Amino acid sequence: MSRFFRYVLPVFLLVVLSSFTVHKYYVSVFQVDYIPHKKILQMTSRIFVDDLEAAFQKKYGKKFYLSEKRELPEAGDYIAKYISEKVQVKVNGKAQAIKFLGKEMEDDVLVCYYTISAEEKITRFEMTNTTLFEMFDEQQNIIHIKTGSNKKSLLLTNDERSGVLAF
Repeated sequence: MSRFFRYVLPVFLLVVLSSFTVHKYYVSVFQVDYIPHKKILQMTSRIFVDDLEAAFQKKYGKKFYLSEKRELPEAGDYIAKYISEKVQVKVNGKAQAIKFLGKEMEDDVLVCYYTISAEEKITRFEMTNTTLFEMFDEQQNIIHIKTGSNKKSLLLTNDERSGVLAF
């Protein structure tokens, strides 16, 4: 039952709350999938767009209008910069760069796509993720990783900003 409240319930709430303009639950979800024949990790983030825009307004002092017609042309560069500052990944103990590929909107959630190099089979995955922690004390970042048939998850908060998974 504890696993339900820790992992399943926040994902359910993200889906339910993404259909409303205003939300009071602060969560982002990062899905990481190991693709061995490409020697990469494919990562997808789902973040409420209004929360990310508020963070950008605070950090960079301007409105980005993410995924709107009036979006600033450099918005993708700022997303890549922000995520590289907020998310660090180590694969088998080695720090890896995160490459931003693109984004799209799903209701009120900004979905972003990234790749991370993974030259060898993953035995240890470590992530530090402080996305939106500067904005909301209650922010939770859920990380799901899948390597082959192994699926594991982390729940990161302001109190626990990083985690390690062994495979």
